[in-house]
Amino acid sequence: MPKERGQKVVATNRKARHDYTIEDTYEAGIVLTGTEVKSLREGRASLVDGYAFIDGGEMWLDAVHIPEYTEGTWNNHAPRRKRKLLLHKQEIVKISHKTKEGGYTLVPLQIYFSDGRAKVELAVAKGKREYDKRQALRERQDKREADRAMASRRNLGD
Repeated sequence: MPKERGQKVVATNRKARHDYTIEDTYEAGIVLTGTEVKSLREGRASLVDGYAFIDGGEMWLDAVHIPEYTEGTWNNHAPRRKRKLLLHKQEIVKISHKTKEGGYTLVPLQIYFSDGRAKVELAVAKGKREYDKRQALRERQDKREADRAMASRRNLGD
């Protein structure tokens, strides 16, 4: 059986980019049980309420929902358990300094398989205020309207 190649995205947290200003992103491995991996391979996971934290020099991912594997037996996993993340010590120290500054949090952006191994993309992010969200939506809408106007102008010119 050939080894998996490439990247397969399982779940993304689209709301995180709306609610937070992303400062840095990191790729971390996840410690999973067998039924969790099988459930992820079916493409079932939710990052909506998920967050990461540092405890005792280790990084943990919490409140990420990976549903129970349907073919699992009595030793199936708990859907919202804490999962350990695998990062280099220097990265953990750098992230902990950043989050201790205040106002920063660790948010999972996506879970994916990279060459057959489960990974999570973490972001050091700062929460947006309500007016920042409205302003970002307005800028996106203005850019979309400008692009449409330029495209229609271009089509008329031909």
